[in-house]
Amino acid sequence: KMVDPTLAEMGKNLNEAMKMLEDNQRKVEEENEKKYARKDIPGPLQGSGQDMVSILQLVQNLMHGEEEEETSQAYRLQNVGEQGHMALLGHSLAAYISVLDRERLRKLTTRILSDTTLWLCRLFRYENGSAYYHEDDREGLLKICRLVIHTRYEDYTIEGFNVLYTKQPVIYISSAARTGLGQALCNQLGLPLSCMCRVPCNTMFGSQHQMDVALLDRVIKDDVESGKLPLLLVANAGTPGAGHTDKLGRLKELCEQYNMWLHVEGVNLATLALGYVSSSVLAATKCDSMTLTLGSWLGLPAVPAVTLYRHEDPSLSLAAGLTSSQPVEKLRALPLWLSLQYLGHDGIVERIKHASQLSQRLLENLKNLDFIKTSVEDELSSPVVVFRFFQEYSNRDQTSHAGQASTIQHPIINNERHIYDTFNQWLGEQLAQLVPASGADVVELEDEGTCVRFSPLMTSAVLGTEIQDVDQLVDCIKMKIPVLTSTLQLREEFEQEVRRTLGLLYIEDLSWPGLGVVRYNYHSDGKSDDKQEKELEKINTELLKKLNELESDLTFSLGPEFGGQKNCIYIGMVTEDLDVSELVETIAATGREIEENSRLLENMTEVVRKGIQEAQLQLQKANEERLLEEGLLRQIPVVGSVLNWFSPFQASPKGRTFNLTAGSLESTESTYVSKAQGTGTTPPPTPTSSLAKQRLPGQKIFKRSLRSSDAFSETSSVSHCEDLERMDQRPPAPSPGQEQGPLETEKAEEQEDVAQAAKTDTEDVPGDKSPRDCTKVEEQESQR
Repeated sequence: KMVDPTLAEMGKNLNEAMKMLEDNQRKVEEENEKKYARKDIPGPLQGSGQDMVSILQLVQNLMHGEEEEETSQAYRLQNVGEQGHMALLGHSLAAYISVLDRERLRKLTTRILSDTTLWLCRLFRYENGSAYYHEDDREGLLKICRLVIHTRYEDYTIEGFNVLYTKQPVIYISSAARTGLGQALCNQLGLPLSCMCRVPCNTMFGSQHQMDVALLDRVIKDDVESGKLPLLLVANAGTPGAGHTDKLGRLKELCEQYNMWLHVEGVNLATLALGYVSSSVLAATKCDSMTLTLGSWLGLPAVPAVTLYRHEDPSLSLAAGLTSSQPVEKLRALPLWLSLQYLGHDGIVERIKHASQLSQRLLENLKNLDFIKTSVEDELSSPVVVFRFFQEYSNRDQTSHAGQASTIQHPIINNERHIYDTFNQWLGEQLAQLVPASGADVVELEDEGTCVRFSPLMTSAVLGTEIQDVDQLVDCIKMKIPVLTSTLQLREEFEQEVRRTLGLLYIEDLSWPGLGVVRYNYHSDGKSDDKQEKELEKINTELLKKLNELESDLTFSLGPEFGGQKNCIYIGMVTEDLDVSELVETIAATGREIEENSRLLENMTEVVRKGIQEAQLQLQKANEERLLEEGLLRQIPVVGSVLNWFSPFQASPKGRTFNLTAGSLESTESTYVSKAQGTGTTPPPTPTSSLAKQRLPGQKIFKRSLRSSDAFSETSSVSHCEDLERMDQRPPAPSPGQEQGPLETEKAEEQEDVAQAAKTDTEDVPGDKSPRDCTKVEEQESQR
């Protein structure tokens, strides 16, 4: 076959470039050169050109950054497969095709555009539709709004915005739509924000994320009566947060009644390519326009989004910008045209089907888990799975809780929701970290609060999510549920224990996912606030260090980097076998020990300072006395030497020593006499805060000994517990002064044996024995 050499060379260069960019291995020489290169600082353009290898190496360095950044963010990078190479090749081909002559370019772009539009309309069941390809996914809706304005205002082309004064246009969007969508449309269209109407979702019945159709009907009637013009309605086939679909059938009827345009967007539109489609999503095929984001659905990089629409007047489409007379603009569809051919119809359907199966598998597993509440539109088939951790009341507690519902205050309810939001935030972050291939993330919903979202249609093709990743995600959820329930149950007990303990202050921080926050209170009289704050920070920092040195499964930290309390100890998640009283007691005892050591050091410093001053005064006084004893003549340089030679003066050296134990000054005369420094009294031992608590072998600190613990077998745990009970039933041990050594114990045993034998012999001898027999008995006793 004849192959264009330019195309062949382009494909070859692209493959080589992708291999080079995807290769993360760097040579040592290149790393050393990179250390001294200012890669983040723009520099002047070099006079001599560079080869392709050097340029691609620079691109690779800018893409991957430092080595530690690669390791931490490696899971975020998309794996570009062969279908991705086809999409990237499309951008290179578009630049090459744009240099063709005008006639050839027109024929080629028309073929590419018509083929891609036909394939997409058939694939997503949208008959007799046109397509607009755009980079920003909001740009398609923007062009649709301009098309509707041109259609409803006939003089708009001539008079412009003047025709909008008579009848103000109104665009209706759901309150569950993307954040900032309405404001972006008004800014691009040059309309005031009063032209945007947010329609609330259902509040009484049905899904909490679907648009309230009855309320929308009343709002439209009010707008019509006030002289406004209902222009366009933006509905969702899969809301950005929960993935719910609006009642598109009823909304279409309402739009036909008021001559409005219906535009639909959402991730659930991808299921139109499957064999079985739910009726709520299938109604989207009757809408006036829809936006498809094929890049995330199929895992194709750098492919445009597509807006399919139906309109009979091509001149208005051209005026709105949906079509272009420039052939180069039509080349936007080239990457998608190549990728769709590479995947084929079956490959596209298989990818979307695989994503739906992943969400269905997760939904089935979540139904069997306790304390997990799902928020899905259809229990049988939901492309987006949203769930959260929630500990419901038991049947016995529900009646009492219902009876006390009137007495519950609103701050308590808000605090409870805030705590659950914090715990679900932690759960979502843990799942994203443990199973990065799942693509699970955290989403904020208006009614439910913080939830974990699994949307494989948006992430599975990019991250390569498989069935085993979903199973691993379920296992991680099962592993985290006991930790969440235990921490939630022990939070109140921990708060009560801290409030009862002297010296500790409980800090309420609802945004901390853990057992709680505690601070050791340091009270010092006579110190300024700044010194007291520094001392408090010093004690709590040392306390944190001591707690982290303990062999426990708990995590102690200073809290979050931003927004946390100062000088506090943050305790992380815990398990059900935590001994809260022991934990609080250990924190308090350790804090007191650190405070006592700090005060002891301060007192010792003051005593040493005063001792040095007193020693200086005593040495000065002793020096004056020595001068008086020697006399004035001995102080004269020449006379003193002669006098000392004839009559030497015997004076013992005098000095002072400071006894740290007694805190007093002592003379050094005894030291010079005995030529040995005295040891003084032995300082008393420093009291420690060790807790005398018996533990099983292998049991860590802050753990209760549970018979059903997984750390020990059933027989071993029972035997250890029996041993502890026997130890408790034994008589108390003798005092240190009454302890017996091995020899004394043996002698005592021998004496008991002798006494027992003597008693037996005495009982065996009758009362009428002769004295001779008695003498024999005594001899036997003495021999024994």
